[in-house]
Amino acid sequence: MLQYQTVNPATNEVVATFPNATDEEILDKVAKAHNAFLDWRNTPLADRAAVLAKAADLLRADKQKYADILTLEMGKLTAEALGEVDLSADILQYFADHIDELLAPRVLPVADPAEGKAQLVTQPLGVVYLIEPWNFPYYQIARAAAPQIAAGNTVILKHAEIVPQAAQAFDDLFRAAGAPEGVFANVFATHEHTKLVLEDDRVVGVALTGSERAGSAVASVAGAAMKKATLELGGSDAFIVLDDADLDKAVHLAVRGRNWNAGQVCVSAKRIIVVDALYDEFLEKYIAEANATIKPGDPKDPQTTMAPLSSQRAKEMLTAQVDGAVAAGATKVEVGAPIPAQGAYYQPAVLTGVTPENPAYHQELFGPVATFYRAKDEDDAVRIANDSPYGLGGSVFTADEARGVEVAKRIDTGMVFVNHPTGVFADIPFGGIKRSGFGNELIDLGFDEFVNKKLIDVQDINTPF
Repeated sequence: MLQYQTVNPATNEVVATFPNATDEEILDKVAKAHNAFLDWRNTPLADRAAVLAKAADLLRADKQKYADILTLEMGKLTAEALGEVDLSADILQYFADHIDELLAPRVLPVADPAEGKAQLVTQPLGVVYLIEPWNFPYYQIARAAAPQIAAGNTVILKHAEIVPQAAQAFDDLFRAAGAPEGVFANVFATHEHTKLVLEDDRVVGVALTGSERAGSAVASVAGAAMKKATLELGGSDAFIVLDDADLDKAVHLAVRGRNWNAGQVCVSAKRIIVVDALYDEFLEKYIAEANATIKPGDPKDPQTTMAPLSSQRAKEMLTAQVDGAVAAGATKVEVGAPIPAQGAYYQPAVLTGVTPENPAYHQELFGPVATFYRAKDEDDAVRIANDSPYGLGGSVFTADEARGVEVAKRIDTGMVFVNHPTGVFADIPFGGIKRSGFGNELIDLGFDEFVNKKLIDVQDINTPF
């Protein structure tokens, strides 16, 4: 059974341990969330917006405190932790600023006056269960919770067991921002509690970001309970470099896009696909820039550019995957400065020669390892990009914007960026297809997953039936 612990990945020191919730505590959280929903769904939009805006202000006002928790619990670089705090605040502020327009009734253009005056109204459904991962402890919460709270739902959070203090920090944040008890609640639930929560009639659905295995298990429980689920299950994003791309810019963004957050990003540039005309030069420049810029070390040191992985277990899993790839014929070249001897650090690397028969070809490598593929031309690059079970994000690099857009349309993913690695922002949607999951988060799409889009049709009293 999992145990909630703060373990500093830079030293592998156990800092604090937190007890798992009991069944009784879980049900108490559900009851309080449901009772809160009965009032929150009728709370004026301006009052909901005020809570979200206040939470954003509190994050920004004390961002170093919040960032320090991320660095302690999952090893995030201080600069990246501060950036995550800002992004989370931006998401909360976005829904505070746009709540009226996002939830405004939609008048339908009916063809026949006999159909009456038709409109769609958006109404909340109840308690939503959030299961979130450790790689962006605050951003993942904000991305999933902000639209639900704005819509009038209430949420219960089960966070990853290695970031308990980050989870509790957001619970405290919403309370300090004026959210009534039960609108947002963190709980140190176990995996076994998922069934208990989703079988409760007061819970309307579950939003999960995590592994494919976790998503399959949770979706099975949700389906059996007739509850809706949204799943974001990771990805293996393609980073396509076409023959007319700005080579130096693409190299720089590839190094950055693959190695930020120690490569522990669902939308990281994991598979770098370069057309034959540029491949050799691109690979040479990538290795040179990685060697010059990647400096593993203390995540609190401003000179450090590569943090540890989130845990020793994460390091062991990545090591096994890369060793398996090499055993199956791939070539590994280590890059960057040497990693510290202590902690969950992984030496960044490049893999070449990964064939479709290699187990790594269809795997997600969650760490600072870039896999390179040589494509014959544009069509071959698209073929390689789509030869993946995942469909989250991707990117295309070209000097021709129109060409980039047309290539982007051919890539089977939920998101594609032209001349930029897949990005995360407060005001554009996030979601994937294939084994990367289903459902969307952020903007109005985040509302639509757990609300009732109710038709209200008003007929003239004299209309014959």
